[in-house]
Amino acid sequence: MLEEIIIAGFGGQGVMSMGQLIAYAGMLEGKGVSWLPSYGPEQRGGTANCAVVISDEQVGSPLVTRPSTAIVLNNPSFDKFEPLVRPGGLLMINSSLVTKISGRSDIEMIELSATDMAADLGNSRVANMILLGAFIELTKVVTSDSIIESLKKVLSEEKHHLIEFNKQALAKGASMVSRSA
Repeated sequence: MLEEIIIAGFGGQGVMSMGQLIAYAGMLEGKGVSWLPSYGPEQRGGTANCAVVISDEQVGSPLVTRPSTAIVLNNPSFDKFEPLVRPGGLLMINSSLVTKISGRSDIEMIELSATDMAADLGNSRVANMILLGAFIELTKVVTSDSIIESLKKVLSEEKHHLIEFNKQALAKGASMVSRSA
């Protein structure tokens, strides 16, 4: 198994946290991982993306040029990364904020109105966790239990009270794409 993931959006949308969670979860599961952040001119409000590589073997390079999955949270990220998803790959779109439509037929596309769903849960800041829950449900690249355990490392201690809320958001995302339903 080798999964090369690009997660992209505006600073402040939890893009880096999503990547860190996947990387930490992979380490907890004994997998080879890399996480490479990339920021635009401003952190909050500017563009941000990260590359995550997760494998059953040691990861040779953190660079991802043809991702197997791209998770895009805004239009500029869609424009930049949709063309790069390798054929047969997965494009996950936060359709609450992404208004563009892909014309590609060689990739799987999942559109979730994650920001709207997060607002319905009571906190629009967990849109990233809804998308992450959907991603891990679809790919099984790591378990949700490992993601939840990783939240303890990614969230500062004063935000640990949010772990339960993040668990709900992960479950919501997973339920939206569950193929056993």
